[in-house]
Amino acid sequence: MTDLTAKLTRIASRAVRKAQEENRKNGIPNMHVINGKKVWQMPDGSFSDKNPF
Repeated sequence: MTDLTAKLTRIASRAVRKAQEENRKNGIPNMHVINGKKVWQMPDGSFSDKNPF
C-alpha cells in the first residue's frame, strides 16, 4: 500500500465513522452489507434485515 493510499484510506475511514455517529445522534439507521446481505443498524445499536424506510 502506498503512502497516498494509506492516507486516503485513513481520511475516508474517519469520514465514515463521523457520518455514522451523526446518523445515530439524529436517529437515522446506518446501512451495512454483511456477507452480501443488507442490514440496518438502528440508533439503539440493534440490527435488522428489514428496510426501516
